[in-house]
Amino acid sequence: MMTEIFSDTGLRQLTQMFMAIIFFHTSEYILALAIHGPSRVTLSSLLITKHYVLAMLVSLLEYLIEITLFPNLKQHWWISNFGLVMILLGEVLRKTAIITAGRSFTHLIKIRHEDHHKLVTQGVYRIVRHPSYSGFLIWSVGTQVMLCNPVSVIAFAVVVWKFFADRIPYEEHYLKQFFGRQYVEYAQRVHSGVPFVN
Repeated sequence: MMTEIFSDTGLRQLTQMFMAIIFFHTSEYILALAIHGPSRVTLSSLLITKHYVLAMLVSLLEYLIEITLFPNLKQHWWISNFGLVMILLGEVLRKTAIITAGRSFTHLIKIRHEDHHKLVTQGVYRIVRHPSYSGFLIWSVGTQVMLCNPVSVIAFAVVVWKFFADRIPYEEHYLKQFFGRQYVEYAQRVHSGVPFVN
């Protein structure tokens, strides 16, 4: 077992996975600090929940079992590299969304309108209404494609999609209250950015 884990394949894929996770969460926290200031940012801005940790541990377990029992499964470099491209694309999309929205971006859904909360429709928001969600969906599934984890690819895609399919209507309920017709018209012309969620 240890031979496969410490092979070139195992070291490369696991290193890329841990680096992707560390970079994602650290940059998320630093951006929140830069945009909102230390007094308005908590550790929740790291976006690490019990469910998230459990999902990552299960995906790691899948990886370790498969590299031990089916080492050739992890040797599909074009799949692994495609996953790495997904990780990078998801990162860029999400961080661009956060920077573009500025103070209007928060990790928690706002249920009260604040003076600085503006409807952002420029930049990546011209293409999709929820680019940070699109970015996270691409990034999270990409981590599993990069590991060549077939079970976790499907599980992550379904679970993350379901999370955003529930979250988007809830969030948009408040956005319609805050911005009225302006948001309704924006939503009619720009897709949510999450497949099958409009």
